[in-house]
Parts: sequence; structure tokens; C-alpha cells
Amino acid sequence: MLSMKNISKVYQTEKVQTHALRDFNLEVAEGEFIAVTGPSGSGKTTFLNIAGMLEPHTGGQYMLDGIDVGKLSDNQTADLRNQKIGFIFQGFNLIPDLNLFENIEVPLRYAGIKSAERKRRIVECLEKVGLASRAKHLPQQLSGGQQQRVAIARALAGKPRFLLADEPTGNLDSLMARQVMELLESINEEGATIIMVTHDAELARRAPRNIQVVDGQLADFTLYQNKTIEAVANATAMEV
Repeated sequence: MLSMKNISKVYQTEKVQTHALRDFNLEVAEGEFIAVTGPSGSGKTTFLNIAGMLEPHTGGQYMLDGIDVGKLSDNQTADLRNQKIGFIFQGFNLIPDLNLFENIEVPLRYAGIKSAERKRRIVECLEKVGLASRAKHLPQQLSGGQQQRVAIARALAGKPRFLLADEPTGNLDSLMARQVMELLESINEEGATIIMVTHDAELARRAPRNIQVVDGQLADFTLYQNKTIEAVANATAMEV
């Protein structure tokens, strides 16, 4: 579903050249749930921005659903992003003067979705996150965990192929963080592909696949563990 090969990202100023990503390689299959960790400044946010087509890569190839993202125009990139990707941010990014229904409706209006279909999707997504009865509430009338659930509902309403979550529990206490993680897990079980950047080691361990970004490069610990287990099993079989 998502393939990055030898991706690089260089930020250039008059005097300084900064390599945010170097020879970054990643394959993501449909339906995976991946947790991305790494120290501050390691390139996690750059990776997520490139994956979400919020900024271009400098070198390498990024394929999304069989489409070479690097060959698209700005308008084509925006269309593909709107069709395929849903974003969940640490800061919720809800509009304070709009109620929950209206917050979820805004991107659907921009996408040109008709009124009846907008309403159907909004009601369905609010039910999914357990906030159908709060549709007319303003964001400030909700807890942090509830606001994040609204942000998730907003992302789901666009029917994305996969979700990119940037520290979705970063502003929440441990109980609310676990509740949001359980919601993401249930969404993943329904078929959504999720890539989540997190500093929370407990939540990262709950994801089936863990990768770490260090100095702009990737280490896939889940794949490493699987290969190690396979190697041990093969060695044991040979001894028998």
C-alpha cells in the first residue's frame, strides 16, 4: 500500500544543509498498525509529513497505492491526499466556535460531498467514537480525550485508506491515552491502515509492528525480531 525506497529529505538554507532523512526505506501493507518511535529531531515528523504528502521528498521514490507521488502536480497531490489519507494531530485542531457536527463537516464540505451524505457520515463516525449524543456540543465542553475522539471521527468521515496519527495521545493522561489507543485498535481491526508516531513506550508496544527512526534512518524492530525468531527456529530444526 505504501512503499518508500531510498527516500531522502534535505533542508537547505544559505549556509546550512540539513539531512532530515537518509536512504529511508519502508514497506507498509494494507491493514497494518505501525508505531513509530525515536528521539526528538530524529526525522519522525519529516517522515510523517512526507507520508501524508504535506511536503515533498528530495530524493528516492514514494509509491502510494501504486501511484508515484513524486510525479504528481500540486493539485494531483492534494486530490490524492484528500482521497487516501486521514490525519490525527496531537493538538486536536478543532475549530472552537463550531460544534462537533460542524467540525467534522468542514472537510467534507471542501471535498464537495452532498449534504445528505455528509450527515450520514458524521452521525456514523460520531457513533463509532461514542459521541453521538454530543453532536451539538462545542469542543471546550469536552474533555481532552473526547476532543481527540472527535478528531478521529473527523479523520474517519473522509473514508481514508489509511490514518496518520502524530502523537495522538500526547496531550492526554494515561487513562484517556489508553482509551484513544483502544479506539485506534478497533478501527484497525475494521481494516484501516494506521501509522502512529508516539513517545509513549507502552502504547508503542501495543502496536503489532514497531519501527524506530534514528538520525533520519529506519530500524524495524518487529521485522528484526521475526527474522531472529525464524533463524532460531531454523537452527533448532537443523540440530534435530
